[in-house]
Amino acid sequence: MDFFYLLTIPLLTIFINFIFNKKNFLQSLTGDKHQLFIEKNNIPLSGGVIIFIFSIFFFIQKIEFFYFLIVFLIGILSDIKILKSAKVRFLLQGITIFFLVIYFDLYLSDIRVPLLNHLLEHTIFSYIFFTFCLLIVTNGTNFIDGLNGLVIKYYLLILILIFNMDVINETMNIRTYLLNYIILLIYLLLFNLLNKLYLGDSGSYLLGVSMGSLLIFIYKEISFISPFFVVLLLWYPCFENLFSIIRKKRFNLSPLNADNKHLHHLLFYYLNSNFNFTKIFSNNMSSILINLVNFVFFIIGANYVNNSLVQIFLIFTLILIYVFTYLVLFKFRYKKFFNH
Repeated sequence: MDFFYLLTIPLLTIFINFIFNKKNFLQSLTGDKHQLFIEKNNIPLSGGVIIFIFSIFFFIQKIEFFYFLIVFLIGILSDIKILKSAKVRFLLQGITIFFLVIYFDLYLSDIRVPLLNHLLEHTIFSYIFFTFCLLIVTNGTNFIDGLNGLVIKYYLLILILIFNMDVINETMNIRTYLLNYIILLIYLLLFNLLNKLYLGDSGSYLLGVSMGSLLIFIYKEISFISPFFVVLLLWYPCFENLFSIIRKKRFNLSPLNADNKHLHHLLFYYLNSNFNFTKIFSNNMSSILINLVNFVFFIIGANYVNNSLVQIFLIFTLILIYVFTYLVLFKFRYKKFFNH
């Protein structure tokens, strides 16, 4: 392992945070409902900046730089409240990811679903389908970015799992890439847990795009892995996105507007109010519990990596756990509403 790399990440993070705090640049806006419930002090949204800088030097080729730059800029403009329209952000993401999918051939013709396989034989449909998938992952990642460490730990667990899978490491030469990314996320996690930085939209967008693309690439190179194993690893941000849309439509709310009624928000409130935990403890414990449940299912899935039926069973079990837990926590959070 490159000692310079190990030393550079924390030093650069400290330096960037110092500059951002001094210039009052890229600070969290605590007036937002989904941020106010945890932290009242401004925290630099520097996570995306760190990820982008190290992506340039360690992870991406020159052509990838262009696509990552656009995704990064969309997030930054959102963080500083210049690009306020969620519709515009979604459109810009869609265009960028569509061309990224085309250039890197991030599409598949076999996902073990006969009807979809027939449609995926048409290249343009395949491009659009996987663009939509990456959009769901990207925005879902942003949706679950509401607790310290939740997103970072989620993707860190996925990377560690992949890094230790012999079937991947024996077939693909990506160990250095994975290890660099793991170390980067460990450092970011430490700063995040200490309330020294947040990912911001730029960080969550970059993580969503890069992790979604990586897993599609892995399945394309090792086709005997079940595609539903990839779905299992990405189920949480995807389902959080889709469930939030359904939930907001049910209450006649715009699915594009942020709120504080996601599963992690409700779990935080439950721990904080029912057990009188401090906010920081409730914050960390909520993200630990969510990621612990996911990781248990990921490990089971990794042991049956080519068995689609097992992967589908695990995915549906996680969805049932999510929905049941959400309904229980929602009723607890808004019990006054239900008592009337």
